[in-house]
Amino acid sequence: MTADPRGALADLVAAFERHLEASASKRGEDDPTVIASYDDLADAFASYDDALLQAYGEMTPLDIYDGDDEDDDEELDDHSDEDGDGAVYSGLDDADYDDDTDDDDEADDRR
Repeated sequence: MTADPRGALADLVAAFERHLEASASKRGEDDPTVIASYDDLADAFASYDDALLQAYGEMTPLDIYDGDDEDDDEELDDHSDEDGDGAVYSGLDDADYDDDTDDDDEADDRR
């Protein structure tokens, strides 16, 4: 079965909106409406990512945080502000981070 990426994207946007509304009106730390909208958002994202992969062989650069993996916390600590510039690139090595500042300078020169 090939999923429709446009339909999955529409579902994802709607899930974001429901999560925002639930978060804005939450009643307590363990509000079941917020928890349900969180789970729905994660499911909608997974569906969109799968549809994108099936249709175009592409994926988003995002992962769903499940809160269970302590290794993720250690990785964040290992990568946080390594170069002292205030930026945190979780999960990215310097070689993976594409700094487009040269492109921006060239665009400024053309204006």
